[in-house]
Parts: sequence; C-alpha cells; structure tokens
Amino acid sequence: MTDRRLPQERNVVAERPDLGGGAATPSFGLPVDAEPGIPGRPRPVAIGPRTFAWGARTYLMGILNVTPDSFSGDGLLAAADPVAAALDQARSMVAAGADILDVGGASSRPGHAGIAPAEEIERVVPVIAAVAAALPDTVISIDTTSPAVAVAALDAGAHLLNDIWGVGDDPSMIAVAAARGVPIVLMHNRAEPRYRNVMAEVVADLQRTLERALDAGVAWDHLLVDPGFGFGKTPDHNLEVLARLADLRVLDRPILLGTSRKSTLGKLLDLPPDQREEATAASTVLGIAAGADIVRVHDVRTNARTARVADAILRGWRPEGWPAGTGR
Repeated sequence: MTDRRLPQERNVVAERPDLGGGAATPSFGLPVDAEPGIPGRPRPVAIGPRTFAWGARTYLMGILNVTPDSFSGDGLLAAADPVAAALDQARSMVAAGADILDVGGASSRPGHAGIAPAEEIERVVPVIAAVAAALPDTVISIDTTSPAVAVAALDAGAHLLNDIWGVGDDPSMIAVAAARGVPIVLMHNRAEPRYRNVMAEVVADLQRTLERALDAGVAWDHLLVDPGFGFGKTPDHNLEVLARLADLRVLDRPILLGTSRKSTLGKLLDLPPDQREEATAASTVLGIAAGADIVRVHDVRTNARTARVADAILRGWRPEGWPAGTGR
C-alpha cells in the first residue's frame, strides 16, 4: 500500500510513534460497572410465571374492566356475578392469545367519577384471586394509580403494575415496585395537552421518570414504558405519537401500546367504541412495525391474529410446524 503522507508527516510519526494511528487521540473507556449506553433490544425478563423475550414476537395484554362505566362499554361490574363474568372473559382472552390480563377497577375515561381505594380493592382483588387460581400460567397486571390498590393486588396474585400516571410527581407507585421487586409500566400523561414538540416531550418525560425509578431502587429490567395514547393529548397529538412511536426505542425499554377502541380512532371513522375493531388492528400493525412489544387490547383474537402476521413479516416469528427450508 502506498504511503500518501507527506515526508514531513512520516518523519514526525517516526520520531514520535505515540502521535500516529488510533493512539493519536485519547478516548474514554467504560467504567467497570457501567452500562453500554447504546440502545439495543431489552434483555428478557421474568414477569410472574412467564419470561418475556422482547423482540421475538408481540405480546398481547387483554383488558378486564371491573367497572360499571368503562368508555368502551365492557365494564364487568354490571354483571350479576362480576367475578364469574371476569373469569369467563379471562379464559376466553387467554384462549384467544392473551399473554397478560390487565385488571382495572377504576375508570380512566374522560369525566369519570373517582372512587376510594377501598372500593377499588373490593372490585379487583376477588377477580385477581380467581384468575390467578384458574389461570396460573397467565401474567396478571393491575391497572391502578393507587399504591394501596397495587399492594392489595400483588398480595392477591398480580405480577405487574400498570400506572397511567407513571410520569406524575407522586413517587408512591414506584416505591411499591421497588419494595416488592415487580415490574412496572410507566405511562406518559398530562393534565392538559400543552406541548411544543409532543413526541420529544413524551420521550423526555419518560426518561426523567425512568431515572427516578432507578434512583428509587426499581431494577432496570423491570421498567416498561407506554406513550399514553389517548391520555393528556389531542387526537392530532395521538396520531403524531403513533406515527413516531419508534422514537421511544431510544429509551431502551420495552414499549406497551394501548390504542384499543380509543376516541381518536372513533373520530377518524365516526364510529362508536364497539365498532373500532378494524381501526385498532390497523394501529396494532403500525405499532409493531415501530417497535411495540406489548399491545393492550379489548378484542384479543383479532389483534392476536393481526400481530402474528406482522411478527412473521417484521420479526421472523414462525408458528410450530412451519415447513423448514422454505425461506421467508
């Protein structure tokens, strides 16, 4: 190879070899106990009875609303026997492909009436206990903003915390996750939809919350994030968040996406909640393409089938018995 350096450059290097090549410029090495700091695919994590290998396929979270006033009309509290109704729905969802069942006892729809933690506990604990006994291989999450409810749910058999005010100022739910050593979904939310750059602020708010959770003692692998589609955002904000969902991957955390039957989809198509199944499936596919790891849905069967096709195309997933050697 021809040496293209000028003669004076060759002489300098010959006289001072420490100035040549890669050694010419000092650089930093990672401290012994430091993370690499470069986002990749989050490590697998055990949540209750299951291990989740992020990126291998999309996981389905089925919604169990133990409320009388769910925005989507699926509240189970109106049933003659809410626990039996919830258990029937749980079995159907698992059979349809649900990996996680998300139990909630307090509505989060716009204009909802708040309830005391004691009443919320009365609603969710019997359901969680029944589901845990009947479906021991299924992960159960508790959808609540109340630390007291979270503790009662964990005692009843829940494995995962799902907090719609994960970026709020109250550290109590993070403290529960740290004390009990359980994973937590931190969702983005705001009291008012005021933004200069919605996606940049969603990422920044979640990053601050992740740092706070780490400082509180929550394990890094126990932290999941949710952009909060439909929470503290206008319909245009929600569409922007979905369009730029891949930006969340910079956080290096598993991403949960919950678009199911949301009002933004209804406004796009002028349809009531129970007719938004196709719209939800479309958002599921787009979310998976952008890197969503879990999709939270009401209609499990439709979205599970949708996710499997998307996974086959985007993530290399194949069903058991797939013909070998046929390529993709």
